[in-house]
Amino acid sequence: MSAPNDDEFEQANTPGYKPSAAKSVDEYAKLDANDDSLARWKASLGLTGDAYVGDTSKPRLTVQYLELESSKLPAGSTRKMDISSPQAIAKLKESPIQVKEGADYKMYITFNVNHGIVTGARYAQVVKRSGVTVDKENAMIGSFSAAAEPRRVLVVEDEFPSGMLARGSYSVKSRVNDFDGGIFAEWEWAFKLAKDWGA
Repeated sequence: MSAPNDDEFEQANTPGYKPSAAKSVDEYAKLDANDDSLARWKASLGLTGDAYVGDTSKPRLTVQYLELESSKLPAGSTRKMDISSPQAIAKLKESPIQVKEGADYKMYITFNVNHGIVTGARYAQVVKRSGVTVDKENAMIGSFSAAAEPRRVLVVEDEFPSGMLARGSYSVKSRVNDFDGGIFAEWEWAFKLAKDWGA
């Protein structure tokens, strides 16, 4: 399984855009205190006087799961991929999930913002078959402040290809980063496209 290079994750940036310097939760909370629309934005991020501080010993953002839902799966069934530890990721890479050709699907990411604020978080993935890139996704996750509870966000909504030529094994490299290019998580996994869902 060949690893995609960083160029494959390049996202289109506005020419001349320069990210502003990172600010602390306190700095954001005090910023433009008299601006009503900014006050509403800060409240949506949880930047109030009693904001959750979080655990600064952990990375700012940690990804827990990638979950696949489909109307073609048995009712209530999903394909949940644990990516919360290096051991879980290694297992996922070695044991591809089996998916049904032609099935519609939605993929969700579950993550924790452990401390501070994450602005402009994005999910990107590069799908390869036999070393050739066959698909790329790049989705905005959003901006979030630290919270005790994990968040779950839809990142991909698509349909698997179908037909004899499409069936086979695929490798995927996924990444979660922010506007500034900081990488929070990066992992590889695999799936097998078949006539039906695997166990």
